[in-house]
Amino acid sequence: MSGHPPLLTGALALACGWIGIGLLGLLRPHSVRYAGRVLFPLGALAGLALAAIAIVAIWQPVQSLVLPLGLPDLPIHLRLDPLSAFFLLLLGTVSAGVSLFSAGYFREGEGAAPGLLGLQYHVFLGSMALVLLADDAYGFMVAWETMALSSYFLVTTQHRIPEIRRAGFLYLLLAHLGAISILLCYGVLQGGSWQFTFDAMRHAQLAPAWASAAFGLAVLGFGAKAGLVPLHVWLPEAHPAAPSPVSALMSGVMLKTAIYGLLRVSLDLLHQPQWWWGAAVLALGLFSALFGVVFAAVQTDMKRLLAYSSIENIGIVCAGIGLTLLFHAFHMPALAGLSLAATLYHCLNHAFFKSLLFLATGSVLHATHERSLGKLGGLIRRMPWVAWLALIGTLAIAGLPPLNGFVSEWLLLQSFLFTPEIPQPFANMLVPLGAAALAHTAAVAGYVMVNFYGVIFLGQLREPQLAQAQDCGWLERIGLSWLAAGCVALGLVPVLVLRLLNQVNAHLLGDAALVHADGIWVLAPVSPQRASYVPVVFLLGAALVVVLAVWITKGVYHGRVRLSAPWDCGYPLQTPRMQDSAEGFGYPVRHIFEPFFRMKRELPSPFDAAPRYRVVVEDWTWYGLYLPVAGAVLKLAALVGLLQRGRIAVYLLYSFLTLVVLLVIVL
Repeated sequence: MSGHPPLLTGALALACGWIGIGLLGLLRPHSVRYAGRVLFPLGALAGLALAAIAIVAIWQPVQSLVLPLGLPDLPIHLRLDPLSAFFLLLLGTVSAGVSLFSAGYFREGEGAAPGLLGLQYHVFLGSMALVLLADDAYGFMVAWETMALSSYFLVTTQHRIPEIRRAGFLYLLLAHLGAISILLCYGVLQGGSWQFTFDAMRHAQLAPAWASAAFGLAVLGFGAKAGLVPLHVWLPEAHPAAPSPVSALMSGVMLKTAIYGLLRVSLDLLHQPQWWWGAAVLALGLFSALFGVVFAAVQTDMKRLLAYSSIENIGIVCAGIGLTLLFHAFHMPALAGLSLAATLYHCLNHAFFKSLLFLATGSVLHATHERSLGKLGGLIRRMPWVAWLALIGTLAIAGLPPLNGFVSEWLLLQSFLFTPEIPQPFANMLVPLGAAALAHTAAVAGYVMVNFYGVIFLGQLREPQLAQAQDCGWLERIGLSWLAAGCVALGLVPVLVLRLLNQVNAHLLGDAALVHADGIWVLAPVSPQRASYVPVVFLLGAALVVVLAVWITKGVYHGRVRLSAPWDCGYPLQTPRMQDSAEGFGYPVRHIFEPFFRMKRELPSPFDAAPRYRVVVEDWTWYGLYLPVAGAVLKLAALVGLLQRGRIAVYLLYSFLTLVVLLVIVL
């Protein structure tokens, strides 16, 4: 090694420590207690330690390290700067909660042996940390592929089920197509030299056409991992197939490694973006956000609903990246810093509330063995811990103050609303449309989460077996509470978070991109006269309303109110089938956006003894894009297969014709 920078060395040790913890699982591969009481708690401690190192590293100068590993003349380079430190902070804090939850979640019969599952899980965590630390193309791709393979094995934990094997294959296929695109991107970025370090790429002088080619390959490669439309098809299939803690890590953290890669390429390695890069990513992000939230509104599987919600939130993040590139290209540092801070803030927020919701659905799935929203309901009485903690995540993802989801979306909306005239007509048209699209997405997201929470936890039990559901265990409660506390803390002290984000802004965009963050409680990113937000005031106001409501109900009117059953429209025999269903909630969206869906309806006959209505909503992207491409590839493979006749004479003829062609070219 060349030098021993303490923070980078510590981060590397913890990344390797995660892999070491996984290897310990092979000592007792079939012991659930060993995995739950030793492996996963150790993984949670490593996550907390990594988060502590990352917080300190954000404020420190850049640290670099060269490892005597790798190929000849290609040692592995590592780097810890504010951008990588921020994403390491995200990884460490979220993985701590997920690991604690996993310690009580995994049981016998989860598919893989507990020790093997612990190996795959911790290799997944360690590889994500190494992705964030890599400072050359070789080390990055090794860590990236390790992350893809370990997550593939986690997705296919229940590999005996054919649908899960198909979901895993689709995930691995898209992951490798994205990896090829990323590798080509790094090949372009090296600018014809043999230096594959990121530092050499930063100093490469690329023509605008080659820089645009590298950026396009980065969007394609990292977009496939992030789940941008139309590269999203793996995501709604992989999340229902994977165990819930794995879904939490994939959605909350792994998708953010793709965001990290896109930011690394566009704002660090390609430090002079063109304006149309931002316009393209902005349009793609807004379309993905609208696509994801509309499809989430019509889902009847709770994990598939959350998967489409992840597409929506990644779309919002990419819209923020596009806006940042647009402002940076037109030399508007203040607005570029504001949009970048909103983007990073939303990455952190989404990691917390989406991980919380995926873990809550895991508890529901374990307690009820049901994923279908049509067979759930009334679980707040049977699972109060899960229900109340999931409510925090639901309010956060719906963007309601004073929780964290509101802050990042509000900051991004400020970036749209306070944009001055941009010296490009198309961009001037796109930015107001983006503000409208963001507001529409946020409104529909709130509608979706009313459906999600209300159908699962409120109302009556829809099925008799739900009465046997039990609340989650104490380790699961600690993991859920950790993530819920993060949603509350990130919402109440946004100024402190912005001070961290300003270090990333200064590193990528310069000191002129710092966001105004005076005091502790008042958030005024542009100026107090234009817009300000005080989350504590919202919290106190909500608490005051609750206290007044309880006082009026229990104090003023106590003993003077006659309690009786609610009005039942003259029909006293109410059953759980009469309450709102997920299909009923989704009907308005299905009706309005019907051309976007591929729907199959199962209509009952008037003569059916037990009439049943069923509608299946499918994605046109799969049938309109992927299946035709797959068919064309199969036909091409069949044509190429004609060359393989199995006769030596034919193969000799091919060799002779090849030599003739080569001679003609040379001469």
